[in-house]
Amino acid sequence: MSIYHTETFDFIVVGGGMAGVCAAVAAARRGLSTCLVHERPVLGGVASSEMRVTVHGAACHHAYGRETGIIHEILEAERAINHEPVNENGWTNSMFDLVLYDLVQRTPGLTLHLNTVVTEVIMDDDGAPAAVAPDTEAGYYTRAACASSRRIAGVRARTLSAEVEMELRASLFADCTGDAMVADRAGCAWRMGSESREETGEVHAPEGASTETMGNSIHIRARDMGRPCPFTLPSWAQEYTDASFFYEQGRVPHDPRGGYWWIEIGVPWHTIHDNETIRHELTRHALGVWDWMKNHDPKMKEVCATYALDFIGQVPGKRESRRVIGRHWLNENELQARTAFPDEICHGGWFVDLHTPGGLLAPTSEPASAEGYRADSEYAAKSYVGPYGIPLRSLMAQDVDNLFMAGRCLSATRAALGTVRVMATTSLMGQAVGTAAPHALQHGIPHLAEDAAAGGPLMHEIQQRLLRDGVFLPHIRNDDAADLARSAQVSASSTALLHGIGSSRQHDEAGLLHGSGPAQALTDEPAQLIAVDGGPLERVGLYLENRSEQTRTVALSLTAMENFYDYSSAGTASLAEGSVEVPPGRHWLWWDCALSSTSRGYARLRCGTCEDVFWLRSGNRLSEHASQRRISPSRLRSQHFTLAFRCHPAQDVWPAAAVCSGRTRPGIGPECWRSDSGAGLPAWLELRWQKAQRCAQVEITFPGQLRHEVHAEPPFYACADIARDYRIQALDGDDWQDVLIIRDNQQRRRIHQLPQTVTTQALRVVIETTGGAPQAAISEIRCYAD
Repeated sequence: MSIYHTETFDFIVVGGGMAGVCAAVAAARRGLSTCLVHERPVLGGVASSEMRVTVHGAACHHAYGRETGIIHEILEAERAINHEPVNENGWTNSMFDLVLYDLVQRTPGLTLHLNTVVTEVIMDDDGAPAAVAPDTEAGYYTRAACASSRRIAGVRARTLSAEVEMELRASLFADCTGDAMVADRAGCAWRMGSESREETGEVHAPEGASTETMGNSIHIRARDMGRPCPFTLPSWAQEYTDASFFYEQGRVPHDPRGGYWWIEIGVPWHTIHDNETIRHELTRHALGVWDWMKNHDPKMKEVCATYALDFIGQVPGKRESRRVIGRHWLNENELQARTAFPDEICHGGWFVDLHTPGGLLAPTSEPASAEGYRADSEYAAKSYVGPYGIPLRSLMAQDVDNLFMAGRCLSATRAALGTVRVMATTSLMGQAVGTAAPHALQHGIPHLAEDAAAGGPLMHEIQQRLLRDGVFLPHIRNDDAADLARSAQVSASSTALLHGIGSSRQHDEAGLLHGSGPAQALTDEPAQLIAVDGGPLERVGLYLENRSEQTRTVALSLTAMENFYDYSSAGTASLAEGSVEVPPGRHWLWWDCALSSTSRGYARLRCGTCEDVFWLRSGNRLSEHASQRRISPSRLRSQHFTLAFRCHPAQDVWPAAAVCSGRTRPGIGPECWRSDSGAGLPAWLELRWQKAQRCAQVEITFPGQLRHEVHAEPPFYACADIARDYRIQALDGDDWQDVLIIRDNQQRRRIHQLPQTVTTQALRVVIETTGGAPQAAISEIRCYAD
C-alpha cells in the first residue's frame, strides 16, 4: 500500500538537470521555500554520471566567455576534488553528482525529491486540459494552448522506490524537464521540429518546415588495461565495416578512451515517445562503433588493443524536443545581432549547432564536424554567434501565469535553440528564473513580463541581483546604489603596466601550462588585441617568422574596438595603417604607428595576408588579452591564445579604480586591477571615503579562470589568479586593524560577512599570497552596510 502525503512550498522546480539545480538553489538563496523534483537517482541530467555529457558553453568559442554564478561555483568545486580529467563525453564520474548533491543539501530552504516522477499537473480549477493533440499543418509539430486555467496549483508525483505518492503544491513553478512535461500537461502551447526560412527569416532555418529533430545520444568509455583485451560484438549489435562512414562523414574515432557525441540517433523515431527504442538502437550502434575501433579500424585497431570497454550509457541524452510558447519568441536573428534586450538575464555564445537529423543514420554527421571544423568555412562563419544576451520573457510561459521554463524547452525557434541549448547556458537560465522567482511571487508573472519588456524597475532589480551573484550580463553593469564601493576613492600599493608578451613556455595567469605552440599563418589574417590607456601609442612590435628565402612585406593595421567582443573587421575606427619588411627567419619587428593618443579600451593589431609568414604565439597567455582571426570578409572570431607582441610606451591598463567599473571580465579594457609583479607581495587595494561609512559585508571577485571552458582545467585544479591568503583591514584612527583574515581560499568569488559591523573611512584588502600568480589581482569589490 502506497503512502500519500501533501507538501506545500513557495516554488517548485521540476527537473534536476543543470538548469533545474541552478533554479532551485537561486530561489532558495533568495528566501523562497523551494522544492526540487527529479526523476533520476542523481542530479545533473545530461551532465550526470548516468549520461556523461560535459558542460559546454560560450568559452569554447569566445576567450573570457566563461559562464559565472552558480554554474561556476559548481564546476570550480568539482575540479578541486575530482581526480578525473574533463576530456570529452563519457568521462564524467560520480564526483560530479556528489558536488551537485552537496550543494543542494547545503542550501537552506531547499527540499529535494530524487527518484520522483511527476505524473500529473493540477490546475487551480481542478480541471484537465482539453484533449488537443499536436498537429503538423505548419510542417512541424505544434500543439495549441488548451489549459483549463491560467494557474497551476500543484503536481502529483510518485517515488517508485519508496512506494510514496505525494501532492506538491506551490504558488510558482519552473519546468526544467527538457521535454517541457509540466508545460505540456498544464496545456501550454508548444512546438517541436523546425520552422521554415520563409517563416522566420533565419539563415539556419531549412527551406521547408519539418518535424525532424536532432537526435539523442549515449556515450562510451574505455580504459587501458596494459594487456590485450579482445572484444566480441554481440550478434544483435550493429556491425560497421566501411571506413568512409567514419573518416569521410565527420565521425572520426580519434580517442581510444571513448566519448563521441556523434553516437546519435533520432529520426525516424520521435525523441520523446520512442526514447526506449532509441536507447536500444543507440546501444546497438555504440557497440558497433567500439567493435570497429577494436577490430577493424586500420588507424585505431592497434591503439585500442589494450583497451577494454568500461562504460556504455543507458540513459539517452536529448538535444531537442518540445519548445514552449513564451512571452517572447526568441529567434536566431536576434542572437546574431546581439540584441540588447531590456530584460537580459544571462549570456550565451555556443555556435549555432544543429545536428543532422538521424545522426548515425544520416549521410553525414553534424555539419561543422563533417567539414573537419574548418574555422573559415562558409558554415563556420554563419554559425559563429555571440556573446549575446537572453531575455527573461523567453523563460515565461505565455498560457499559464505562474510557470517559468529554463533549459532547452525555452521559448525559441529551433535555429535559436541550436546555440542556447548547451548546459552552461541553460544553467544561467535556471539561475535567472530562480532569481526572478521572488518578484514573480510578489507581483505575478504577467506584471513582471510587462515590466521586463519595458526594462522597468523590477527588471532592473533582478539584473542587479544577478550581477551581484556573479552572473555576466553583456549589456548591463553594476549600478547598485547600496554598494558603498562605488562612491569610494580607490588606490593600490602598485599597478601593473602592459609592455607586451614574449614567446617562451610558461604557466599562464590561471596556472594552466602552455607552450609557444604553432605559429599562426598570416593567411589567417590574425589579429592581437592590445589594451590601451588613452595616452600615446608610439610603436608596436610583432614576433614574425618568414619561412621563405625572400624578404616579405606585411601590411599592418590598428583599429579601435567597441569592446573585447567586437568582431567586426572595421572596428569603431581606423587608427593607423602601415607595413613592415620581414627578412627570412624569426625577428622582432617594430612598427612606428605614431599615435599621440588613443581611447581607453582595446585596439586591434592586425596583419594582412602574406604567404610563408607566420606570427608566433606567446608562451604565456596574457591576462585579459586574446587574439582573433578572419572568419569572413567582414568578421573575425576569437582565439584563446595570445600572439607575441610589444608596445611602447607601456600602457596603464590595470588601474585600481577598475574594481568599481561594474564589470568583472574584459570589456572596455581589462576591467580589473593588477599589482606590479616586480613589487612582489603583499600588495594592497584601498577604498577610501570622504566620510566614515558603516560596513557589514565585503564581496570580492578575483579574475579566476574565465578564458577557457572547464575542459582546460586538470584534476584537483586550483586557479592561480585568485588571492589564496589575504586580510580585510579597516582604518582606525591612523592604524590599520585586521577585520577578517582569510586563509587557503580557492574560490573566485567570496562573500565576507564581517564578524562585526565596522564604521571606518577606509578599507583595505591586503593580498599576501595568490594561487600561484606573481601579482595580486581583483576584478571587483563591493561593500554593503547590511
